[in-house]
Amino acid sequence: MKFTHLHVHSHLSLLDGLSQIDPLLNRAKELGFEALALTDHGVMYGAIEFYTKALERDIKPIIGMEAYIAIRTINDKQPKIDDDYFHLTLLAKNLAGYKNLIQLTTIAHLNGFYYKPKIDKELLKKHSEGLIALSGCPRGEIYRAIKNKNLIEAQKVLSEYVDIFGKENFFLEIQRNQRSENQTSDFDIENEKVIKGLSALAKTEGLGLVATADCHYINPGDFEAQDVLVCIGTGKTVSDTDRLDMTTSDLSLRSAEEMAQRFSDYPEAIENTSRIAEMCSLEIPINQRYFPVYKTPNKETPEEYLRTITFERAKKFYAKNDKLPESIIERLDYELNIIINKGFATYFLVLADIVNTAKSMGIITNTRGSAAGSMVGYAIGITNIDPIYFQLPFERFLTMHRPTPPDIDLDIADNRRDDIISYITDKYGKDKVAQIITFGTMKARAAVRDVGRALGVAYSKCDKIAKMIPLGKQGFDMTIEKALNISTDLAEVYKIDPETKKIIDIATKLEGGARHASVHAAGVVITPTELTDYMPLQKEPDGDRLITQYDMYSLDVNANVKAIGAVKIDLLGIRNLSILEEAIKIVEARHNTKIDIYNLPHPDKKTFELLSSGHTFGVFQMGSSGMTRYLKELQPKDIFDIMAMIALYRPGPMQFIPLFIERAHNPKLVTYLDPTFEQILKRTYGVLVYQDDLLQIAHDIAGYTWEEVDKFRKAVGKKIPAEMAKQREKFVKGCVVHSKFSQSKAEEIWSWIEPFAAYGFNKSHSASYSTVSYQTAYMKANYTVEFMAAVMTAESGDVVKIYEAVEECKKMGINVLPPDVNESLNNFTVIDQNNIRFGLNAIKNLGYDVITQIKEQRKIGGKFKNLKDFLLRIETKNFNKKSWEALVKSGALDAFGERNQMLFNTENILEFVRDHAKIKQSGQESLFGATPVDDSDIRLTETTAATDDEKLLWEKELLGLYVSSHPLNNYKNVLSQIMKVGALTDEMIDANVSVGGIISKLKKSLTKKQEPMVFLNLEDQSGSIEALIFPKTLQRFGNLIELEQIVQITGRLSEKDGEFKLIAEEVRELPNDDLYQMNVQDIENNSVIEIYLPEKVSRQTMDSMKAILTRFPGNTTVNLLITDELGTPQKTINTKLKVSFSEQMLKELRALKEITRVLVKNGR
Repeated sequence: MKFTHLHVHSHLSLLDGLSQIDPLLNRAKELGFEALALTDHGVMYGAIEFYTKALERDIKPIIGMEAYIAIRTINDKQPKIDDDYFHLTLLAKNLAGYKNLIQLTTIAHLNGFYYKPKIDKELLKKHSEGLIALSGCPRGEIYRAIKNKNLIEAQKVLSEYVDIFGKENFFLEIQRNQRSENQTSDFDIENEKVIKGLSALAKTEGLGLVATADCHYINPGDFEAQDVLVCIGTGKTVSDTDRLDMTTSDLSLRSAEEMAQRFSDYPEAIENTSRIAEMCSLEIPINQRYFPVYKTPNKETPEEYLRTITFERAKKFYAKNDKLPESIIERLDYELNIIINKGFATYFLVLADIVNTAKSMGIITNTRGSAAGSMVGYAIGITNIDPIYFQLPFERFLTMHRPTPPDIDLDIADNRRDDIISYITDKYGKDKVAQIITFGTMKARAAVRDVGRALGVAYSKCDKIAKMIPLGKQGFDMTIEKALNISTDLAEVYKIDPETKKIIDIATKLEGGARHASVHAAGVVITPTELTDYMPLQKEPDGDRLITQYDMYSLDVNANVKAIGAVKIDLLGIRNLSILEEAIKIVEARHNTKIDIYNLPHPDKKTFELLSSGHTFGVFQMGSSGMTRYLKELQPKDIFDIMAMIALYRPGPMQFIPLFIERAHNPKLVTYLDPTFEQILKRTYGVLVYQDDLLQIAHDIAGYTWEEVDKFRKAVGKKIPAEMAKQREKFVKGCVVHSKFSQSKAEEIWSWIEPFAAYGFNKSHSASYSTVSYQTAYMKANYTVEFMAAVMTAESGDVVKIYEAVEECKKMGINVLPPDVNESLNNFTVIDQNNIRFGLNAIKNLGYDVITQIKEQRKIGGKFKNLKDFLLRIETKNFNKKSWEALVKSGALDAFGERNQMLFNTENILEFVRDHAKIKQSGQESLFGATPVDDSDIRLTETTAATDDEKLLWEKELLGLYVSSHPLNNYKNVLSQIMKVGALTDEMIDANVSVGGIISKLKKSLTKKQEPMVFLNLEDQSGSIEALIFPKTLQRFGNLIELEQIVQITGRLSEKDGEFKLIAEEVRELPNDDLYQMNVQDIENNSVIEIYLPEKVSRQTMDSMKAILTRFPGNTTVNLLITDELGTPQKTINTKLKVSFSEQMLKELRALKEITRVLVKNGR
């Protein structure tokens, strides 16, 4: 007997369903099902993936949803009444039904959300066409009525649903999900009674019964994993009694035979599943091209308008005597013909509209990727890159034969992204623009921790197991299966510890499943008609932005050829572009100079001097230590050097960097395999750097067509050996036939390019990035103080970045000062070429209206003369004790008095402000204006001045970091011997590390055994880390654990949720530099360094050892101890060298392989 599962949940019933789409469909195929439904809870997240993948397996996809039905209406949202709901299973018969499902789930999320996304019967009446409804699981309205022995209510509800859907489209759903036939729980007994009632009702009303299994997982043995998943979703553990427990039910994908056996007394309920499957015949349009509607002026077609503006605007860049050269006309015609014939004119016009509008709003933009190779894109303003100047091929971007539409990614200033999305929404319609959903999935380590938590296993154990899973390489996630194969520690504990095995087995089943929904960082979709003609919608989690229920793989054919074909535009917010925008504003305000950031002079001497000197902090893509080192070696001379370094370094063929640098300095070393290569590789000194150059070689030298080049690109990108072998044969043959090379030379060329093929970076992408790198470097080199103020403004929420920026300012001779009410603007404020002040926005507890008053009063009456003048002119009810203390402690009022004295007089100050306000309100002012105020300042009661340490604490509290100084400044030499917090890496996890710094936060807590422990933040000048002080460690070192104490903590490095944690084992008080130096000198004067060496040692080791020792001159004696084979000293040699005591020196000596030991001994 045929059977179809019509009530099936996937992992996209978030943290409730376990089944992922591929294994679900694979199992359905194994069981011989010809059709299968997907009915996730209230959403259609998986509809397109399920639909297309089911068709691939020759399974008929039935798209549905288990809907939440409101107890009353979707407008009723009264606590304890409307937080309840009913279930109803909905299935789409055809395209009309599918579109009504889209409407229903969208309305449920946008208007009916109250605990759950709900619909009501009025909505169902409006959107019932093309839908089949099943009465639902035990949470169904009819089921509940029968269970409550309210047959009149059951018949009433049934009648309502029959009126909505019609008798032929409404079925009464029955389920038997007990784990065994002999199971007789109270629920199962009650369920049988309800089934009989439903059967009787079906006969009375002439309706069909239908059997379903409410599938939440694939195999019967998955029930425990699904139970753990539910616990993760509800924040419970499996041992909790007050929780949702589905373990008594079998919610697996049962076979047709088992379902027929379970419902042998209701064979029609089995038969009706196939009848319903036959009624469902849905065809969703896939791989379409849904471009937005672009209204052109003068009733031109989009194609005509694109051609017109392209040639008009191209003149700005290429015209000579107002005429375009023939070569430019040919290139534009060539590109336009492809763009128009492929039907992409509207897409180009929309992108140009967005980018040009952004620029008109002062928003800095950049276009990434192969789109930079389009001259049309450059002419109409989409890109900022001249493809002729940068030698970029259009065909890397688009050809007549490429099946997918162009994919143009826009970078915009991250603080203006919402502005441009608002413009797009207003221009194209609120009902046609949405951001795109994305799903966070359970990665291996996170799955282990989640499962362990739900099973009630101690966090420390879960964390230890998770740490045994190696981190995946860039772009490739590590799986638990892979980890078991490569981590011997994990494999061993998996074998010997049953609890670990259970965690790993369950985590393996959860791994890869969706954990939560969020908003894609860049994706925006624009449709020609209402969004709901194509996709379901919802609001972002915990917000009001409109987002799609379909992710990019269901929407965008560039991401997946079996997507529906909506146009996705990537608008990625980039911090460096915000920095540029702010820097330009500051320059204009200070110097009355407008910077055209898209047309900077090149090459600019100052810019390349800056890069060559290594001052790369804040420069786009140039700031890493590795890149900085290479730039100093390269001494770049033009933007093409920057472009090449970006391609080589991230994540390109780095092994070619030394060769590139060597040839850049010595042109005589530049060689080409053939003179024809020079035109392609001249700018990279004969080094193959870009994938585009490889493709150009295939086209120009091996005679590939651009269609063949595209296939070649995909083949080398995927690195499939069989495909590469085919390409080798074709390439070699092409070189022989097309370029008349010999067989041996053609093979030599292939051997030369093959190692590179796996690494080649997109040339257009490099050109785009190099432009932003040059723009940021130019601004930093030519407007240093303005640029650094812009950097700090953009990074104001990141204390570590601000600290790094302050340090960079010091290196460049710029002081970063506390805020000042007479000088600070909202953001970091440039005072002059050598001074930047914190902005008023940076002060915590200072309200917007107080800041506004300060700035307005400065405009009206000039700078504040003294404290009295300031207090009389700041008239806002929100100027209170909190804001007063914030201004004083942050240093913003330092010009008017000493901080502690002003704080000591707080009550008097506030009383003065209140009295002045009363006088003004009572009208006791002169008829001819305000009562004259004498220029004398307020007299403040004397008190002791604040210490430097107190000021630093206040600055840290109110500004987030130390400004006037730093408590660790007197510990620099000491801390230089200890690892910096910022130097900790993932490779150090589970190893013992030692870091030093100041305790900046302290939180006392209790363990489960009610023993005291402490969480603290240890902060040095490179960052901070949370340290956990458990009871035993606290007992030993508790006297050192106090706020602002400067200590060294040694312990095991751990990680949780992407953050490093330090499990402390030892805490030491650190001496300041003066004490440290005294100790070092004492050690030096009274110590001997003993270096243990075998009798026979290489000359290389001796030379290296001598070089190290001579680099550290001082007063400590150095002896060499020559040892026998057992390591016993046989002879002592005094080297006559005197060295300084240095941990770095000892480290370098111990790193020499032939040195067996290095000891420091007291020589007294």
